[in-house]
Amino acid sequence: MIQTPSIQWFPGHMNKARNEIKEIMPDMDVVIEVIDARIPFSSENPMVADLRNNQHGGKKPVIKILNKADLADPELTQAWIEQLESQSQVKAIACDDNKANDVQKIIQLCKNLVPNKVCTGRQIKVLIMGIPNVGKSTLINTLAGRSIAKTGDEPAVTKSQQLIKIDNDIMLYDTPGMLWPKIENPNSGFRLAATGGIKDTAFDFSDVAGYTAEYLIKAYPELLKERYKIDELPQTDWEFFEVAGRKRGFLKKGGVVDTYRMSEILINELRSGQLGRITLETPEMRVEEDKLVEALRAQAEEKRLARIEEKKLRKKRTRKNRK
Repeated sequence: MIQTPSIQWFPGHMNKARNEIKEIMPDMDVVIEVIDARIPFSSENPMVADLRNNQHGGKKPVIKILNKADLADPELTQAWIEQLESQSQVKAIACDDNKANDVQKIIQLCKNLVPNKVCTGRQIKVLIMGIPNVGKSTLINTLAGRSIAKTGDEPAVTKSQQLIKIDNDIMLYDTPGMLWPKIENPNSGFRLAATGGIKDTAFDFSDVAGYTAEYLIKAYPELLKERYKIDELPQTDWEFFEVAGRKRGFLKKGGVVDTYRMSEILINELRSGQLGRITLETPEMRVEEDKLVEALRAQAEEKRLARIEEKKLRKKRTRKNRK
């Protein structure tokens, strides 16, 4: 996969939300993190893992909602649920566009995780968070049984924290859709962009579509062949855009294929589910990419230490020249 610097997007309101979450997290009983079922690893906020340690040395309970499961590969969704639930105090639920079926499961799970507060008059405080455009606001409206959170197809619709009473036992603390200051895994940046978690103006469609096509050619060749009426699927992303674009009739002057238009079509049809049920990462990929991030961190630390050493040497040379 591509090892270029990751796509980044962290506007000011996200930094504000991050600081607010840090403040209220210790008071929460349960954290609900809404992640994208197509990219469960890339849509997890590392902040949750950092802050869920409680004062007694245990882990704060977390419910991972794999949202948009109707767009994801069902076999891989199940594999991800098993991987997530192998972690301490983590429960995972797949949730699709018919969220009403899943609401009672989520509410009951919150109560099961904090049984000492049920029917006592003491509210279970539940923090809900997720990346932009993951469907968190729609889920909240279903949980609340009324339209209370703003929804939309663009990232970053919710921009301030709000309290929502679910029932007599549960108070929900909603937070704006949020990424994190630095996306360390370059692969995650591309996947977040491809699935709509990063604003379209923050990246180049051609780069993201190229990355996506490269993965789909290997992981879902039959879906590409069926969708774009291709008998023999090319093995490179640029050849795919040429062939698929020509099939769709996306031609510019002189019969040149408009590959940029085709790249937009690929991403839009991935997001809408027109390509089929697709997951862009596997639990096995997580293991490998965790190693990649560690290597990148080590490399960055080496460069930092080298800069410090170079600065010391420059100062030493300057002092020597003054004598």
